[in-house]
Amino acid sequence: MTKGKFVILGLCLAIMGILAPFLGAEEVPRMTKEDLKPLLNDSDVIILDVRASRDWTGSEKKIKGAIRENPKRFESWAHKYSKEKTLVLYCA
Repeated sequence: MTKGKFVILGLCLAIMGILAPFLGAEEVPRMTKEDLKPLLNDSDVIILDVRASRDWTGSEKKIKGAIRENPKRFESWAHKYSKEKTLVLYCA
């Protein structure tokens, strides 16, 4: 997987619409959970859980090592991650 990319896991269409203009990306690639599994221990991959607060707190299913970020506050956290890393966002 190339560095400096955003990847969307699951059905995050609203998030993709928010992120694309900031990233200058016309299309954000998607992946399945099977695509993600071999990347879970890759130090160049950062997994961001961008589910709504109620969905995140109400769920027993979370990806180990994922960092929770508020999708409504994208501008406050988007620039804290290295552009050399691949960011995988999931919300489903």
